[in-house]
Amino acid sequence: MKPAWDKLSKQYADSADAGVYDVDCTAAGKPLCDSNGVRGFPAIKWGSPDNLEKYQGGRDFDSLLEFAKENLKPVCSPANLDLCDDDKKAEIETFMAMSDSELKAAITEKDAELEAAEKTFKDEVAKLQSKYEQLTKDKDEAIEAVKASGLGLMKAVKAAK
Repeated sequence: MKPAWDKLSKQYADSADAGVYDVDCTAAGKPLCDSNGVRGFPAIKWGSPDNLEKYQGGRDFDSLLEFAKENLKPVCSPANLDLCDDDKKAEIETFMAMSDSELKAAITEKDAELEAAEKTFKDEVAKLQSKYEQLTKDKDEAIEAVKASGLGLMKAVKAAK
């Protein structure tokens, strides 16, 4: 993927509207990665630097370029209100009217909701993994019991008749 990413990065190097960047999540970029939920590498995020989203498309150059052409452009934000529909403008105005402490508290609350959803997901996956392991063990034991009960000899006798 790295050669495709580097090629895309060069293609957008002179763009005034969008950029394609590398961030080293193990060094100076760690705080940025942590704040955007990057847990595995390589990870591709896109969108406003203040609200990055997970990229889920192909990782070859053509897929990355197609996605970039369709999505890497100015988007609705407080800095680009002219790109917003009426509902988004109203939402931004509501947030702009909040005090810094109110906005920080609202962000903290929403971040906690995200963390709770992630925790629930991880906990439930762990339960599923445990159940899967138990089912696999039960199946293997059942197969072994059937084989030990003479199935192989039965098939040999049947073939010999």
